[in-house]
Amino acid sequence: MTASSNLKDPLVLFMPSGKRGRFPVGTPVLDAARQLGVYVESVCGGRATCGRCQVEVQEGSFAKHGIVSSCDHISPKGPKEERYERVRDLPEGRRLSCSATVQGDLVVDVPQDTVVNAQVVRKAASDRVIERNPAVRLCYVEVDEPDMHKPLGDLDRLKAMLARDWGIDDPAVPLRLLPLVQKTLRKEGWGVTVAVHHDEDTARPEILAIWPGLHNETYGIACDIGSTTIALHLVSLLSGRVVASAGASNPQIRFGEDLMSRVSYVMMNPDGREAMTSAVREAVNGLIDKVCAEGGVSADDILDAVFVANPVMHHLFLGIDPTELGQAPFALAVSGAVRTSMAELGLKANEGARTYLLPCIAGHVGADAAAATLCEGPHRQERMMLLVDVGTNAEIVLGNSARVVAASSPTGPAFEGAEISSGQRAAPGAIERVRIDPDTLEPRFRIIGSERWSDEDGFAEDAATLGVTGICGSAIIEVVAEMYLSGIVSEDGVVDGALAGKSPRIVPNGRTFSYLLHDGSPRITVTQNDIRAIQLAKAALYAGIRLLMEKQGVAEVDTIRFAGAFGSFIDPKYAMVLGLIPDCDLAEVKAVGNAAGTGAMMALLNRGHRREIEETVTRIEKIETALEPHFQQLFVNAMAMPNKVDPFPKLTAAVKLPPRKAASDDGGDGDPAPRRRSREERMARRAR
Repeated sequence: MTASSNLKDPLVLFMPSGKRGRFPVGTPVLDAARQLGVYVESVCGGRATCGRCQVEVQEGSFAKHGIVSSCDHISPKGPKEERYERVRDLPEGRRLSCSATVQGDLVVDVPQDTVVNAQVVRKAASDRVIERNPAVRLCYVEVDEPDMHKPLGDLDRLKAMLARDWGIDDPAVPLRLLPLVQKTLRKEGWGVTVAVHHDEDTARPEILAIWPGLHNETYGIACDIGSTTIALHLVSLLSGRVVASAGASNPQIRFGEDLMSRVSYVMMNPDGREAMTSAVREAVNGLIDKVCAEGGVSADDILDAVFVANPVMHHLFLGIDPTELGQAPFALAVSGAVRTSMAELGLKANEGARTYLLPCIAGHVGADAAAATLCEGPHRQERMMLLVDVGTNAEIVLGNSARVVAASSPTGPAFEGAEISSGQRAAPGAIERVRIDPDTLEPRFRIIGSERWSDEDGFAEDAATLGVTGICGSAIIEVVAEMYLSGIVSEDGVVDGALAGKSPRIVPNGRTFSYLLHDGSPRITVTQNDIRAIQLAKAALYAGIRLLMEKQGVAEVDTIRFAGAFGSFIDPKYAMVLGLIPDCDLAEVKAVGNAAGTGAMMALLNRGHRREIEETVTRIEKIETALEPHFQQLFVNAMAMPNKVDPFPKLTAAVKLPPRKAASDDGGDGDPAPRRRSREERMARRAR
């Protein structure tokens, strides 16, 4: 919130950061952004001449935030803005935030094309070597010239050569190619290259494209559509080489930070589904433009694409209303693999390019979890592997070659910076690592964009350039765990106000206390509400994991894999201290990067992997946490750090944990005190 304390002042929400605050009518939107620590570039100092501070007002009812946003809630264009629009051309729907003022409740989108200091989308391509057997092949053939004594048509002779030289019998030929066949055959002396799509052995091959002469390269797209970020890789189908990669924030964030808020937006806005479908497809097209430009590739040479996504993103990308996924029994419109064309999805590629979407596992465990499973292969080993993709909605897979079970947990966006007072997404200037001295309670930290810690020489210069702007997800995990290890926070997540006499870092905040992490501009604190938000998120995840362990009948897991962009930057030790994951040998806890994206590349480059995951998904047992009565008690236990009842002997051997409360401190039987227990049970019901 801002310094404005009047609850009647308009509420302004900035996306995609999710930061919000109340501001008096007449406040310039740029000033509101700056007070909240939202990065909006302005080179001209608010003179409405540079045009870098452009924003968009989103219209509609945003029920989760209690906001009805409208273009009527921002001031009309004034002389400066009109002059800029006349001289420099202001895109339709854009406003200059230095000139536009707040007149009512607003949801303001900061377009990513205006942000220089934009979010770092940390979903890199894998360097894994993938055996190549793509669904699209290039076949060069030399076709016999016409013969009056053998009146076969040009296309028929082409098919005969494909059968003779490549063993491809009677491929289907789309009508759009028929007018091109004769001219193409004659252009390079009857030698042509044909792109043939043949995914399933039982399906008929299809000719996708035809070029004169030898055409020696074609490409595919592997894309992971996350609820927060989209990562796309341009891959050579001939060599398997990743030519270029690009990532961007998912523009659907402006409709809702988490999946259920987007489902709600669809339910409350008649054109909500169309708007979100259009937004994500436009974002994918923008990434295709980027990777093609970077790789020096024509989009016309893209002939295949594989997409993975969670169920809500999967449905919205395909243009399917996700409403049924917002309520029991969480029915998918389609759970199996989807095959279509890129043209049908409105994506930039060769006119004949194909698209494959991996199958979804369940209503809240999507094609991204299936792709991560394909990548890490719990079904291919004897050890009990826990695979966790931590995001807005955590997807969990547990198993081995004998049995695999899966579930999702509603962690919400707290781990990614939203719902945290000083939280933000990973961007230059965001705090990403934190350590707290247990004796002095003084912190030191690192920010994205600098290799130096805050107590090292040269950090001040880096901070002056980058700023210290907020706390990203990996640091949120670390700072709460460090606060617990240093005694600032109890195992039940309460900031110890008695320490205010020991350290000025412990500051009063109403009826509670906060920890001052950075005394600068902006002032960055970790509040009691922040800790509660992290507890809720980690308890939901841990309870889901424990449910799967119970279904498997195991008390511990052999190995843990963190997937996803966020998971790649979590320190396993702090994740375990917090109680995000169960006890395990720390050497067996590894980050595997964007496993969903790697799984998508595996399916792109080898059609055998498509068959593997299609068959595996049919054997994965789906557990719906919302229907499990034991989830509530597991959630209550998991609110404590690392857990109220579960022992962590392997962690204790590696890390000195604060002593646990005696039984008399918590009600006499090891359970939380009745008042606290009732509060946590209410939280558990909300999480379910």
